[in-house]
Amino acid sequence: MTQPTPEPEDVFAWIDGAERRREEAGLVRTLRPRPADSPLLDLASNDYLGLSRHPGTVRGACAAAERWGAGATGSRLVTGTTELHTELERELAAFAGFEAALVLSSGYAANLAAVTALSGRGTLVVSDSGNHASIVDGCRLSRAEVEVTPHGDVEQVRKTLAGHGGRALLVTDSVFSVDGDAAPLAAYAAACREAGAALIVDDAHGLGVLGEGGRGALHAAGLAGAPGVVATMTLSKSLGSQGGAVLGPAKVIRHLVNAARAFIFDTGLAPAAAGGALASLRLLEREPERAARVREVAAELYGRLTASGLTAARPDAAVVSVRAPSAATALRWAADCREEGLSVGCFRPPSVPDGISRLRLTARADLTGDEIARAVATVLRTAPAGATDMVQR
Repeated sequence: MTQPTPEPEDVFAWIDGAERRREEAGLVRTLRPRPADSPLLDLASNDYLGLSRHPGTVRGACAAAERWGAGATGSRLVTGTTELHTELERELAAFAGFEAALVLSSGYAANLAAVTALSGRGTLVVSDSGNHASIVDGCRLSRAEVEVTPHGDVEQVRKTLAGHGGRALLVTDSVFSVDGDAAPLAAYAAACREAGAALIVDDAHGLGVLGEGGRGALHAAGLAGAPGVVATMTLSKSLGSQGGAVLGPAKVIRHLVNAARAFIFDTGLAPAAAGGALASLRLLEREPERAARVREVAAELYGRLTASGLTAARPDAAVVSVRAPSAATALRWAADCREEGLSVGCFRPPSVPDGISRLRLTARADLTGDEIARAVATVLRTAPAGATDMVQR
């Protein structure tokens, strides 16, 4: 007689323990679908220039979808490259001051592509400790020797590069997404020149905000188009669309087309996203004052919040980071803001490796004076005990 097959053990039972630990630490993350007509005042998104719903951006996306279809239909090397993609690449490179550009499906993919394809075994990759997770993952996948240096420590970068005799590169954010502070790009570039190393800069939070007319942090630092410099960026922040790009010398872009797995084996960016990004880019060229306006809004938010006793990092671009006493109070603070009609970001470990939780407010160029005042009043009114006693490190 055949014996009944025993029920298999729950192979994912370990997840129960992981969930309990997250709950105890106040680190549970949940998805919260937003309606199309949300009543919340938005200081949580990365829509820095307020272009995601701009009629011009939306028309560009719709026209591209109608002409080219809903999807790219394949990888860029097969059927996923349209005339629209190459038009976007050409105009994006010209705007930011680089010889060539390559558009990918996300900013995350752009960082993976640049870091992995420009390094490899025998290469030293020096990475700022404050870098975005996509850069960290690119370093992990690179098979290179990776050295993480203290945040913004130019001298340590110089020493680390000097101690390596082979091919080397330094990778850093231009503006760090947690505290909104800018990297010392000029000093980093000088250290790279001394060591004969390449410099890769993720300008996700600089494009559209810094530089002349929003041309980016590298343009502002006089490094756009330099032979040893490569930029990565997203199309999903200031340009209000979706996707990412790598910009640099033409030979670097040709190399990525042939060697970057994150590009070769990924489906091309959807035409609607490319069309929306191109429309936003052209709008920014026509209205360069948007870049200055978002910086003004960030400075005003920072000034009002700190004048009222809260501790915040001085913004170098559009991000205003406000310290919270703990992960649990940060979560409660963000929830209280939401209940009062204000959407703000909440950064907790492991997103913040220094262990300090924060509210993250993002300035937008289209915020009115009344909306800024309302946002500040809400943050202050809901501030937890101890929020005014923190010391900025």
